[in-house]
Amino acid sequence: MNIDAVKEIMKMFSQSPIAKMELDTKELKIKLEKEIQPVITSVAQPISISNIEEEKKEEVKEGTWVKAPLVGTYYSARSAGGTPFVQIGQRVKKGDVLCIIEAMKVMNEIASPVDGVVSEIVVTNEAMVEFDQELIRIGEVA
Repeated sequence: MNIDAVKEIMKMFSQSPIAKMELDTKELKIKLEKEIQPVITSVAQPISISNIEEEKKEEVKEGTWVKAPLVGTYYSARSAGGTPFVQIGQRVKKGDVLCIIEAMKVMNEIASPVDGVVSEIVVTNEAMVEFDQELIRIGEVA
C-alpha cells in the first residue's frame, strides 16, 4: 500500500461521521480515532425559573385526591348501566362510597376520606387502575 492510499484513507475518515476505524492488511495496520462533536439540531429557548414556578402553581389543584388503594378495575356504579355512585358537583360526606375497584373477583368499595364536593373524576368506568393512581378529587365545601 502506498502513502497516497494511506493519505486518502485518512482524508475519508476525517470527513466521515465515524469515530473509530481500524484497517489491518498484510502490509499495513492503521488505527484511527477522533472525537465527534455533537450536532445541535434546534435551538432551545431560555426558560426562566419564575415561569416554571408559575406553571407548577397552576398545576396544583385544591382538594383531596382519592387514590386507588390497590390494582384493579374501576367501576363508577354497582352494576353495568346503573346510576354512578357520584358525579361532578355532588356533595359527599366522609365514608360515602365513591366507586368500586374489583381485584381478583372481590369488589372493594372506595369511600370518601373527607366531606366535600366532587370536583373531578379522572378515570372512566371499567378502566384498569394502578396502586396510588388518582381517581377522584374532592374539593372543600363552600
